[in-house]
Amino acid sequence: MTVAPPRQTLADGLEISRILTGLWQVADMEKDGTTLDPNQGADHLQAYLNAGFSTFDMADHYGSAEIIAGRLLSRHAGAGGPQIFTKWCPEPGPMTADVVRAGVQERLDRLGTDCIDLLQFHWWSFEHPAWLDALHEMARLKEEGLIKALGVTNFDAAHLRLALADGIPLVTNQVSFSMIDRRALGPLSQVYADKGVKLLAYGTLCGGFLSDRWLGKPEPAEISDWSKMKYKRFIDAAGGWGGYQAILQAASAIARKHGVSVANVATRWVLDQPAVAGTIVGARLGESEHIADNARLFSFALDEEDRTQLEEAFAQTAPVPGDCGDEYRRPPFLTASGDLSHHLSEMPRAHDATPASHRSDATRVLTGSDWEEIAGYCRAHRIGNRILVSGTTAVAGAARAVAPDDAAAQTTYILDKILAALSALGASAADVVRTRIFITDETDVFDISRAHGRVFSDIKPANTLVVVAGLIGDHRVEIEAEALLSDTPTDMA
Repeated sequence: MTVAPPRQTLADGLEISRILTGLWQVADMEKDGTTLDPNQGADHLQAYLNAGFSTFDMADHYGSAEIIAGRLLSRHAGAGGPQIFTKWCPEPGPMTADVVRAGVQERLDRLGTDCIDLLQFHWWSFEHPAWLDALHEMARLKEEGLIKALGVTNFDAAHLRLALADGIPLVTNQVSFSMIDRRALGPLSQVYADKGVKLLAYGTLCGGFLSDRWLGKPEPAEISDWSKMKYKRFIDAAGGWGGYQAILQAASAIARKHGVSVANVATRWVLDQPAVAGTIVGARLGESEHIADNARLFSFALDEEDRTQLEEAFAQTAPVPGDCGDEYRRPPFLTASGDLSHHLSEMPRAHDATPASHRSDATRVLTGSDWEEIAGYCRAHRIGNRILVSGTTAVAGAARAVAPDDAAAQTTYILDKILAALSALGASAADVVRTRIFITDETDVFDISRAHGRVFSDIKPANTLVVVAGLIGDHRVEIEAEALLSDTPTDMA
């Protein structure tokens, strides 16, 4: 028996299929330089739409996926048509109103529409603070009617909370979530419980590893498929092939019990998580389309015995380290290409170091704050192998306090600013030997401490925390830091 996928309301006027069709494989199909015929591609998407799978997910870098989806959109004026979700993934840099509008307009033009159903934003490095500027500009374009709803992709819980606390009207966060990668059950699900932001889950089948065809198979010596290269890294991070096979065996037993596939069980388990609005299942248009198999997802339900069996299998694996999205920003880099440190090092920095005039061996970082000129100070100063970071508050734009009602969110923003200053001077969080935290309300101490621990739990610098009578403006917390380099960096450009 097959059942049409149920619907989920994400925002006013936006109701989606809980199984989304992902078009990331369009880029892989076009990697030889041959572009798919957009009309034939739209025909393939129409088959999904006819079966009730009306929601399609893509991005600016998924080859011609936006153009193909736009061709489908052009066939359906008014109600009853598809919902098109895309992503904007700019390189870090100044996010002025003109830059953001141009990025959004390109999505509109490629889709051939005057309003994007859901525009999702990705940012490579939170040390560059312009991500918050971009989201505020996108929110303004939403008010203009160019965007129906806003989401983000690969945001960790701390930065999702920060965006929400600063007033960004986000409805979704798209992240990796599977029976292997269960990170989204942690802090992100708590943000859902607190704020209601839903998750869109990708990687639920781990590039095909969570399917019947891999049950009992030996660990592959070589993998050439980019998707499997990526998700094999997740399997390794979760403890290796043995634990993965234990999950596969449990899922296979459950699948036989219900007369469905292992892929159905894997996807249904993710869909049953309260924070999840929908899962994204990829399609190779004209080659590998799983409409019939996807349609069986809602013909059965996992019972308590099934969930217990899966939990016992999960216990044989290790938690994937970090939070969702960390795989793009810090080790272990769990991406198809592996280590992204070189790629990240080439990203534009938020700040650059400049020589200080009063000592030949000193450098400093200026962030453009009005107060740096008024009071005559810099954000950070390096003399030899010692770096001092001045008291830092959560300020964006023209001296606007970020997230004035959320001390934890302010702490996250402050620590990003401190890390950006350290990076400009050739240092990192691992070099920090001391921090000092000043807070205005002692009831914030645990939220601030947890936000501090997210960055420094493994490093453990010495710390002083002081409750003060008050900070200027809407600041609930201020932090200064000191770092010590074992060897003086030779290149800070």
